[in-house]
Amino acid sequence: MVMETLIGLLVVAGIFVLVLRSASSQNSASFDRRAGDQSFKPTRTSSAGNPKRQPASYDAKTAEPLPLKRVVQGAAYVTDGDTIVINKMQIRLFGIDAPELDHPYGQKAKWAMVKLCKGHTVRAEVTEEDQYGRTVAHCTLPDGRDLSAEMVKLGLAIDWPKFSGGKYKTMEQSGVRRKLWLADARQKGRMHVWEKFEAKNATSK
Repeated sequence: MVMETLIGLLVVAGIFVLVLRSASSQNSASFDRRAGDQSFKPTRTSSAGNPKRQPASYDAKTAEPLPLKRVVQGAAYVTDGDTIVINKMQIRLFGIDAPELDHPYGQKAKWAMVKLCKGHTVRAEVTEEDQYGRTVAHCTLPDGRDLSAEMVKLGLAIDWPKFSGGKYKTMEQSGVRRKLWLADARQKGRMHVWEKFEAKNATSK
């Protein structure tokens, strides 16, 4: 009789312990879910079993458009020493200043450009439009030569630091700014020098 009572008590105690463990497990799971919602981002498991973080979502507020390069290429018609036309688009060469056609060395600069471009496909990578609505571009020959650099090296154009950042300054020939004095005057804002030159030309015609 005593033995049967003890067995009964042990069974009841075992059932009570199982109930307590089950309740504890449910509370713990509930707490973990709440904590996860507040503190962690969901993860996914790779086929190898290693957890990986999901990539951050797209944020339109901080997105910026990617710059697109506009490139024009083709045979070049030469207007003067620093201006060409490709596919009916007038293009000013980046970063240099060559004499106008009716200025000293103007014709020579034009024909030097003709010689450089003749028979070649010129590639123009557009950078901007100038105040006259003309396109400004880095222009290169098929062998990679920079047309602006070539004209400066020939002594028929000068660097224009305001626009080039001095890129072609070291390529200038010695004394070229005295030679191309009207282009130099334009860069320095001395337009009265131009006016005097043009007035003199007008009276001599």
